[in-house]
Amino acid sequence: MSGCRAKKAPAIPVTPKSNYSGPIVVDPVTRIEGHLRIEVEIENGKVKNAWSKPQLFRGLEIILKGRDPRDAQHFTQRACGVCTYVHALASVRCVDDAVKVDIPANARIMRNLVMGAQYLHDHIVHFYHLHALDWVDVTSALKADPYKAAKIANNISPRPTKAEDLKAVQEKLKAFVDSGQLGIFTNAFFLGGHDAYYLPPEVNLIATAHYLEALRLQVKAARAMAVFGAKNPHTQFTVVGGVTNYEALSPERLSEFRNLWQETKKFVDEVYIPDLLAVASYYKDWAQYGGCTNFITFGEFPEKANDLASRFMPQGVIFNRDLSKIEDFDPKEIYEHVKYSWYEGDKARHPYEGETKPYYTSLEDKNKYSWMKAPRYKGEPCETGPLASVLVAYAKGVPEFKETVDYVLNYLGVGPEALFSTLGRTAARGIETKVIAARIEKWLDELESNVKAGDTKLYQEYEMPDEAEGVGFVTAPRGALSHWIKIKNKQIANYQLVVPSTWSLGPRCANGKLGPIEEALLNTPVADPKRPVELLRTVHSFDPCIACGVHVIDPKSNETYKFRVL
Repeated sequence: MSGCRAKKAPAIPVTPKSNYSGPIVVDPVTRIEGHLRIEVEIENGKVKNAWSKPQLFRGLEIILKGRDPRDAQHFTQRACGVCTYVHALASVRCVDDAVKVDIPANARIMRNLVMGAQYLHDHIVHFYHLHALDWVDVTSALKADPYKAAKIANNISPRPTKAEDLKAVQEKLKAFVDSGQLGIFTNAFFLGGHDAYYLPPEVNLIATAHYLEALRLQVKAARAMAVFGAKNPHTQFTVVGGVTNYEALSPERLSEFRNLWQETKKFVDEVYIPDLLAVASYYKDWAQYGGCTNFITFGEFPEKANDLASRFMPQGVIFNRDLSKIEDFDPKEIYEHVKYSWYEGDKARHPYEGETKPYYTSLEDKNKYSWMKAPRYKGEPCETGPLASVLVAYAKGVPEFKETVDYVLNYLGVGPEALFSTLGRTAARGIETKVIAARIEKWLDELESNVKAGDTKLYQEYEMPDEAEGVGFVTAPRGALSHWIKIKNKQIANYQLVVPSTWSLGPRCANGKLGPIEEALLNTPVADPKRPVELLRTVHSFDPCIACGVHVIDPKSNETYKFRVL
């Protein structure tokens, strides 16, 4: 695999342990989107029980009733300010399905290209700016030898690194610390001798330098989205029946997208992946924490617009971590539970029959404690996201994924079982990024070839039926996303969004089964109860699309640690 040079990974460290039993409160925690509160019980230094408590209610399904189905995308995009295009795509796909329109090949490719750029942007931002500080101690970089750091950087990446450049980063960081103002690093993580941080100062310096570089680089992927999508966030090029960005077919726009993609791909291959492997090499003990049991993905990047089976990233469901048996996804098997959610009733419903009737009780209520519903597939909770997508693609033998996963596992000296963990979830996001970055070239070449051959069709006409129903399946960077619509009198009679964070961060279901993140937090060790970075590692590894407050409590004590993470 290009983009990094193999080296012997460090030995697995001994995870710091604590015998602590007692409550901890962490509120608020940023580096995610929206509002999430997590409560866990700690017993003898490990998580004994957990509750995922999303605290944000928007009610988009209520707002959409009675509107023109073609307008849905403009409302649903505003569900998120980060992964905005994915909701537009799910909306137009669900109405495409309802009106039974076959979009032109160029429209399918164009949608794929913008989605590919969305993946590159989201995953780069997540690794460096939302998740890296759970593993990287930035102030430790002040102790680094820039010349040793440059030698390490040049050993793991084909891109030349100068000691002088790393020294300049170190001096900039020292100026922050000496002034008492850490700027973008202020209160973003737990500093100063925490036993859960393993990286040597030189690797911390490399990661800090690339954190700053990624702030500039991620703009390139966002610009690529805007080249074809008209703007970012909230793209404006998708319509039921295809896309409308005819200007994007010009040589100038195609060249502009290609240049931005090439620059971003170069960063992924020469910086992101080497950094990921370097950091993971020191945290191999995290291959035993943060794992889930079941996984679901709808697949993405279709070769035929309305055919789930044609998607480059394949659809599938994994139960009990059994990679030898991948079940085909069946839309009829999705039900959303609300027994433990702040909604009326306790009946599980299929999304087509879904209701969104808020019924808030109280923050302290143990019976209803979340604004998220609890999606289940065949009655089971399922993690979704990059790990689910990579596991299914790997198990199905998709060549690009199999090659990349095997390389990462061999580099780290671990087996496939290590993927079922917080470490595996973080690695899978990088694997997915690298594979998609390479695949974009195929779609771009295909689009340019069609245009040169005189095929510039982007839109297919259709008729809006009086009554219909449809569903749009998208695998967003965060995972399985579906929009479900019922149309009556040419208007929206019912609309339901089942989003990735609902799959992964939803609460218990009517059968008492924990949601995936609740399951993943079980048995997580906490070395320092006043600075529970270990909880953040697993929470952030899911890339929650909600702002997060993590609360840790213990049933045996009333003692409370309280602090703020801004």
